[in-house]
Amino acid sequence: QVQLVESGGGLVQPGGSLKLSCAASGRTFSTENMGWFRQAPGKEREFAAAISWSGGITDYADSVKGRFTIPRDNAKNMVYLQMNSLKLEDTAVYYCAADTRWARRRWYEYGYWGQGTQVTVSS
Repeated sequence: QVQLVESGGGLVQPGGSLKLSCAASGRTFSTENMGWFRQAPGKEREFAAAISWSGGITDYADSVKGRFTIPRDNAKNMVYLQMNSLKLEDTAVYYCAADTRWARRRWYEYGYWGQGTQVTVSS
């Protein structure tokens, strides 16, 4: 079992930055591949970023590439989503997800999910 708790969401102006955090507990975090997904009202869940258990492999959706990064700290059981140059269309509930499989962009292969944190980009 893995428990995930996201934090760090909020209201930010276009062009601003936010850093989301995801705290993991339960199973050995350093074996978990992690992903960040987002879902806007009326839209399907969308992949944002993923990182392998070692941090050696990362993957980003085209829509966030160059603006978002997904660092992790295995010593602290944390994964982050650093979001820069935020746009109106980044508004969504952001979820972190975990699995020992390298699910990457395939949300349906992640076995564990957090409750989500709201990010609103508005002027």
